[in-house]
Amino acid sequence: MQISHHISELLFRYDCVTVPNLGSFLAEKISANIDKNTGEFTPPSKRISFNSQLKNNDGILANHISEIERISYEDALLKINKQVSCALEDLENNCLIEFSGIGSLTKSKNGKFIFELTKKENYLKESFGLTTIISPSIVRDNKVIPLKFNSNKSYSYTKYAAIAIIFISLAYFLGGNFYLDYIDQQNFNAQKEANNIIDSKIQKATFIISTELPAITIDVAKQIGKYHIVAGAFRVKKNSERKLRELKRLGFKARIIGQNSYGLYQVIFESHLTRKEAENALIKIKKSQDSTAWLLFKEMI
Repeated sequence: MQISHHISELLFRYDCVTVPNLGSFLAEKISANIDKNTGEFTPPSKRISFNSQLKNNDGILANHISEIERISYEDALLKINKQVSCALEDLENNCLIEFSGIGSLTKSKNGKFIFELTKKENYLKESFGLTTIISPSIVRDNKVIPLKFNSNKSYSYTKYAAIAIIFISLAYFLGGNFYLDYIDQQNFNAQKEANNIIDSKIQKATFIISTELPAITIDVAKQIGKYHIVAGAFRVKKNSERKLRELKRLGFKARIIGQNSYGLYQVIFESHLTRKEAENALIKIKKSQDSTAWLLFKEMI
């Protein structure tokens, strides 16, 4: 599918990515693994699976496509629906649907979807830079000793596996921390530079202003969550304010969270701290208030 790369990008950030009217890709975290027979060490990763029962639109994929391709949310949803319709038709004709870098989807004779994983991408961000390695055989006194794990012998080579595990864990820990420290330092430097620029502009403005300015009151909305249930987006601000009053009369903690990249004023029913809470609330709102409501992930500044 053409939207495969969008799904792939979202799997790095979310544990569930829903393709409306088709199903959801689920990402389950799994620990590092050691194959005692081959000496193969696999870093922590995410196991990707597919569930055809979870196909109700949660807005994540459409919102992501809207932002990346700079199109409206409605156009992004139309794009998804068009590709899903083609995919369902191909599946009915016993064709294989390929999701690049993720896996393939086919349909069995009894009508069930069969997902086959493509083991090319590790979607666990914490395992960045780590790859599968195979421990070499151990050479002692010019003799090659295969790496075996035999508990019946008085001695065991499991200590070599333990050393390798410690080495990999240490490399993972140091590498991961170094990368995170580097990112934090870059963010800190960028923020510091931005603050210096702002302070400089404020100081210059102080010398230019010669008359006393009237006092103003700024109402700063308190941050109450980054998962927002969207009621609508309006080009005319008065329409968004009218919608806001309507939602507040219904008892919702409604807000206008500013304009999106297309200049539309976004009005939300309410915000939640966790995605689980937001999804439960979205289901209720769709049933009782508005079936077109959708979930937006946005960290408010």
